[in-house]
Amino acid sequence: MTLELLFRLLGLIAVIALGWVGVRRGWLEGAAGLRALGNAAFLIFVPALLFRTTARVDLAALPWRLLLAYFGPVLGWMLAVWAWERRRLRRTCPGGVPLARVAEPTARAITLSFGNGVQMGLPFSAALFGEAGLRLHVAIVSVHALTLLSVLTVLVETDLAHATARDSGRPHSLLATLGSTVRQTVIHPVVLPVLAGLAWNLAGLPLPQVMDQTLQMVGQAGVPLCLVLIGASLAQHGMGGQLGTALRLSALKMLALPLLVLGVAHWGFGLDGLPLAVLVVAAALPTGSNALLFAQRYRAREVEASGTIVVSTMAFAAVVPLWLTVLKGFFGGF
Repeated sequence: MTLELLFRLLGLIAVIALGWVGVRRGWLEGAAGLRALGNAAFLIFVPALLFRTTARVDLAALPWRLLLAYFGPVLGWMLAVWAWERRRLRRTCPGGVPLARVAEPTARAITLSFGNGVQMGLPFSAALFGEAGLRLHVAIVSVHALTLLSVLTVLVETDLAHATARDSGRPHSLLATLGSTVRQTVIHPVVLPVLAGLAWNLAGLPLPQVMDQTLQMVGQAGVPLCLVLIGASLAQHGMGGQLGTALRLSALKMLALPLLVLGVAHWGFGLDGLPLAVLVVAAALPTGSNALLFAQRYRAREVEASGTIVVSTMAFAAVVPLWLTVLKGFFGGF
């Protein structure tokens, strides 16, 4: 790892540390205030970023075979984690899963699937693979949040609609559940800007300069805020006895998921060399800050998400050389 990449990694950890210090020193006080900051990120900054990304992406120029080789196994992994955790939760709650815990399977699924493709992925791809590799990584990033967050939103809102109908005592209606899920999904702060941006894109409308610059400024503001929130969450809750869980989840995210992507991309899609290396490193990225925002939004596994983000970010310096060695030694290098 070059000094430039090491400094980039240390910079991310330093911003997280600022959030921790802010709470410890009393600059950021109260759970309500921190939740308000989290809501600002989830309801204002992230939607601006998603709308601008979707409205500007060149759909015709995307390398769809490469994206399928990446998102196929990642989505399959995410759905498998969600289904496994959902089944396990139902077993522990034979009388019915409490509404307050319904989002737990989805929260763990995003922690184990959503990588830090921007703050970590962009500089590392540029340094490791050059301009050609960076273009491939940018293609992944351009639809990464749009794809994973949209699917996760549908899953969690469906589960919540079922649980709400059950607790209300109303007879179960598939049509009512479907209607509630669609309504809550469409107006969701993740899905709505994606749909709006896609409509803008397909209409062939350019973003006016003032609008584009405003969205860019607002979207970029969410990046450091999310990192500060991670540190603040750790200071407020500590690891809550979750260090072992964070280590285990980090290993699954950075070792098991890339191995799955490697197998599918190489033997299923015939990818080798640079494209394969870019996909594997993208899958091995540490858990992204959107995992904590999602957990805070649904008040599920917040401590687990923040702990895994920190542990996986610190472990990334050791994981990247491992995967590069495997790729160079057994898959033709890059």
